[in-house]
Amino acid sequence: MDSDTYLGDAAVGADYLDDEYDDEWTWLDDGTFPVDRFLDRELSWLAFNTRVLELAEDPAVPLLERANFLAIFASNLDEFFMVRVAGLKRRIVTGLAVPTNVGRAPVDVLADIASRAHELQTRHAAAFTDLVKPALDDAGIHIESWSDLGDTDHARLEEVFSRQIFPVLMPLAVDPAHPFPYISGLSLNLSVRIKHPKTGKEEFARLKVPAMLPRFIQLPDDDSGLLRFIPLEDLISNHLGHLFPGMVILDHHEFRVTRNEDVQVEEDESENLIQTLERELLRRRFGPPIRLEITDDMDEVTLDLLVRELGITQQEVYRLPAPLDLAGLFDIAKLDRPSLKYRKHVPTTAVQLQSNEPSGSTDIFRSIARQDILLHHPYESFATSVQAFLEQAAVDPNVLAIKQTLYRTSGDSPIVEALIDAAEAGKQVLALVEIKARFDEQANILWARKLEKAGVHVVYGMVGLKTHCKLALVVRQEGDRLRHYSHIGTGNYNPKTSRIYEDLGLLTADDVVGKDLTRLFNELSGYAIEKKFKRLLVAPLHLRKGLIKAIKTETANASEGLPSGIRIKLNSIVDEAVIDALYHASAAGVPIDLVIRGICTLKPGVAGLSENITVRSILGRYLEHSRIFSFVNGGDAQVYIGSADMMHRNLDRRVEAMVRLTSAEHIRQIHSLFDLAMSDDTSAWKLAHDGSWSRHHLAQDGTPLRDMQNVMSRRISQRRRGGALR
Repeated sequence: MDSDTYLGDAAVGADYLDDEYDDEWTWLDDGTFPVDRFLDRELSWLAFNTRVLELAEDPAVPLLERANFLAIFASNLDEFFMVRVAGLKRRIVTGLAVPTNVGRAPVDVLADIASRAHELQTRHAAAFTDLVKPALDDAGIHIESWSDLGDTDHARLEEVFSRQIFPVLMPLAVDPAHPFPYISGLSLNLSVRIKHPKTGKEEFARLKVPAMLPRFIQLPDDDSGLLRFIPLEDLISNHLGHLFPGMVILDHHEFRVTRNEDVQVEEDESENLIQTLERELLRRRFGPPIRLEITDDMDEVTLDLLVRELGITQQEVYRLPAPLDLAGLFDIAKLDRPSLKYRKHVPTTAVQLQSNEPSGSTDIFRSIARQDILLHHPYESFATSVQAFLEQAAVDPNVLAIKQTLYRTSGDSPIVEALIDAAEAGKQVLALVEIKARFDEQANILWARKLEKAGVHVVYGMVGLKTHCKLALVVRQEGDRLRHYSHIGTGNYNPKTSRIYEDLGLLTADDVVGKDLTRLFNELSGYAIEKKFKRLLVAPLHLRKGLIKAIKTETANASEGLPSGIRIKLNSIVDEAVIDALYHASAAGVPIDLVIRGICTLKPGVAGLSENITVRSILGRYLEHSRIFSFVNGGDAQVYIGSADMMHRNLDRRVEAMVRLTSAEHIRQIHSLFDLAMSDDTSAWKLAHDGSWSRHHLAQDGTPLRDMQNVMSRRISQRRRGGALR
């Protein structure tokens, strides 16, 4: 997966999907509310991916961005099958499946998923074939098929095939001497039926399309000025005679298998966690198949063979027009055609970190000591704020210690390099590396070992919990005292994804926060058990309790006629206890606004239950990733930002942290963000009580509504220039 896509590094679906199958459900059912008060979480996720597909279908979205959204949809769905569907199927097979969050039998939910997924994959293929591909043709970007090309192009591609492709192909025969080969997950393959010209005996062979080669091969320049490509598998399939010389090629088809690739690690305090995980990563490659994608022209003989050998059901077979694996469109989306992409946004340096020195350098510690700084990425630069904070700490002779969590980071991370530099300079450095971050496990193992070799104290968190919080603490000698400088964020310490993920972060020298983080890091790296924090809410012990307490305060205030209101922005909300608390608040008259990018199992607008709850979803060029909780609190607003979504795994099986904002200006900025997100003049999707989402992106006169992300970019640029905010 390309690291510069909308979804970012490595675990694209892991952050866009980013969830696990929940073994237990947390109910808060006192009989007040109907049992059918929740939406199905799996269908809600598929509805989210449908919103991604709608962006690909929208002719108003720049063309290469539409291709990108097609690739995002495909990549998301792959990971949904590898994790969610695989987990559900595994529990059905083992007899361990429990009713879903809406009380339905897992086998019925699996059937619903299959039905909806079949519809969506067909719609996705049509969006490419009927909408995006013709538009690419009109823009001079042609994805050709072999049959479209003439003799001259065939001759040119013959040379390309012979020199660059043929040497790395490995055809595998299937016969009594050659058993059916293992088909790796997400690999693109050709099934080939061949016949011996003398004996007339028919055979089957499998040919894997090499993943290390470009998905679309660019045709040599023909002086037309057009960009022309051919799918790699199409080029290979028209040269099968080179691979099976002397044989008669009867037929060939494309197919692709999705496997269960979720890692299950049983933690044992007596065993090295890295070694356990490395063994599990090897096992991942051999997970059972859960989906078979085939081209719609595949013959029944070949299909029967694949179904039999893979042990797959007919429900798990997806017939689609070629080409398969449209995640390959990430390569097309990267083409250097600025006119076919979103207008470039250049991140600004946060006003409080801008230098007034002739040298242009900024003393970040002095800036943070002056006031808390609320950062909003990608509108404000990660490189000149968080990254610079850690790089400056690494070389500052007054810095004694740096402590940091690392959940996901980039392959060439300057953050990791700063920690290494600090350790080599003799500072005390602690890195809490979460090596169980899904689909980033191998990369995190490599970084952990590199950090250890440099002298960094590396720990892997607490047994049974993932460490998902985004924390950095710098301890600095200033005169005769030690001062704490802290960063708490909603997103990962990843410079690449910071350019495409919308996130918030707080830089503060507040001693209360510094002491909170000191105690939390001690808990994570040692054996301390901290009961309470002062400006933090920390999972798994206190975050859910703290938020429900705040929701109950709003409920009581509304009942007493005091000002009340709740606004929440999340990736997903599933936790039944939190949702039920919101239902109680709504029934008491509390106005509640939710901005949810992905899964939402809460039903809004139900009389007597949630008529005061409104749910919006915003998708666009950036991935909305920040988590925010805002409470009116009788007029004394309380606002938290942090790493936690309202999911069981976040609240019960992860270490998460949220920090309370205290600056009146920061709280005003958060209120302004919610005002924009919930405005009827802002483009968004609206959730109905039946789980359907409707897109509202055009005014009554047909003109586009405001794009929230464009407005935020302008606002922050104006803030930098000292202009008025609109």
